[in-house]
Amino acid sequence: MKMKRVTIEDIDAAVTKIIRGGHSVHNYIFVTTDGIDQTVTEYASKFYEEIGGIEIAILDCIGFLRHFLHFFHRTRESYLKNYQSLLLAEPDSAVSSALKEAFLALRQAAESGD
Repeated sequence: MKMKRVTIEDIDAAVTKIIRGGHSVHNYIFVTTDGIDQTVTEYASKFYEEIGGIEIAILDCIGFLRHFLHFFHRTRESYLKNYQSLLLAEPDSAVSSALKEAFLALRQAAESGD
């Protein structure tokens, strides 16, 4: 997340990271609290084919929430299962016992349809 505008230089740096990275990236998302310059968005979109079908997106905070919620809706079951496994596997983590219990209660209520 950036507290300033995303620039062409930011896009160039992202492309360099993606090309040099050597790991599987499906999307590279900038989240900004500032305005989004349409020319920068267009510049970012031109790299899609060049970097192997990886999308570089620039979203404001609300746009990011929409994107995340859409993604989360499609993958929520596996996400929740994996999150619960990680959460319960760390008995001494920074996540308090009360928060773990609340998560499990919410998950149980959601699965039972209440």
